[in-house]
Amino acid sequence: MSNTPYPQSYYAASANPVPPRPALQGEVETDVCIIGAGYTGLSSALFLLENGFKVTVVEAAKVGFGASGRNGGQIVNSYSRDIDVIERTVGPKEAQLLGQMAFEGGRIIRERVAKYNIQCDLKDGGVFAALTSKQMGHLESQKRLWERFGHTQLELMDQKRIREVVACDSYVGGMLDMSGGHIHPLNLALGEAAAVESLGGVIYEQTPAVRIERGANPVVHTPQGKVKAKFIIVAGNAYLGNLVPELAAKSMPCGTQVITTEPLGEDLARSLLPQDYCVEDCNYLLDYYRLTGDKRLIFGGGVVYGARDPANIEAIIRPKMLKAFPQLKDVKIDFAWTGNFLLTLSRLPQVGRIGDNIYYSQGCSGHGVTYTHLAGKVLAEALRGQAERFDAFAGLPHYPFPGGQMFRVPFSAIGAWYYSLRDRLGF
Repeated sequence: MSNTPYPQSYYAASANPVPPRPALQGEVETDVCIIGAGYTGLSSALFLLENGFKVTVVEAAKVGFGASGRNGGQIVNSYSRDIDVIERTVGPKEAQLLGQMAFEGGRIIRERVAKYNIQCDLKDGGVFAALTSKQMGHLESQKRLWERFGHTQLELMDQKRIREVVACDSYVGGMLDMSGGHIHPLNLALGEAAAVESLGGVIYEQTPAVRIERGANPVVHTPQGKVKAKFIIVAGNAYLGNLVPELAAKSMPCGTQVITTEPLGEDLARSLLPQDYCVEDCNYLLDYYRLTGDKRLIFGGGVVYGARDPANIEAIIRPKMLKAFPQLKDVKIDFAWTGNFLLTLSRLPQVGRIGDNIYYSQGCSGHGVTYTHLAGKVLAEALRGQAERFDAFAGLPHYPFPGGQMFRVPFSAIGAWYYSLRDRLGF
């Protein structure tokens, strides 16, 4: 039987110890079968278990193998397209509920960390860094927008103020969100998996779902077994493949690249980010970075449409890091990896139900750490018959990529090039 290990990332190298989780062999019955042990699946499992459901999770590789264990580790509020875009799309009444939920995911993460004593290097504070006056104007508008929905832990920063929290000369200002922050993302997933098991949930690793038998009592088939369930939650996101063809048609896996330096030492690390906040800039194809618990710099950015793995990740990302921090020119890179996220044309998540008993959430579009935790709660509510919040997401319109699956990659890349050019020219 195949055994899919974690990628050679900093997160895998520094992961907390975990028990072995065998592959499924034979037949089991459950209330809910969840496909995928990333944040969406684990969050759904926890909320369902806390409400008395019997839950079985099947994972093709290992807990947090996909984006949940490879991302930049930043707790960023709202969605990949903000609430004002949602308002223009569906109207103010429908957007009100989605706006109220936009800041809930980060609270769920902190509640999970506290309740289940998850050791994941949680730190408070996230910075949005503006490279142009136009981007600064956008942050001013974003602050007013978020405050309209009750989110008030925000501070606009001028050029002098942002230099106090980021040792980078490129920024004209920024916004600090103290309800943002950062975590060791794989250790968060592993801690949530342990919490699932502490409540009686079962997680099978190295157990890909190869077929879903639809019907009144759906069955998830795996290479050496099957799970009979009352409900199924599809939570594979960018790693789902073509298991559910109607979900693959309106989404596209994309890759992002991350590097991690050698340990910098306390003094150098503190000189870069004195308050230990995480940072992302405001470009269309943004860069993001933060310090780890052992004082390395994690730096990520770039998008590869179609999720190909670049031949030399360090060659792509290191110049970006040195542009922000030229003082790191002699620092060694210890880890470099790529991970996939799932992009939708609208950049908004896709949530829905297939038939009466197959639920799904996917397409975080690079904004998944907080949204996936909210999604788990919303999916669990729907299975309990409380569908108002689920319906708010399910009502968002979604469309296939122009050109279909054959041309979605080049069309998206052309669009990204256009917006990146606008960023560079200051438009």
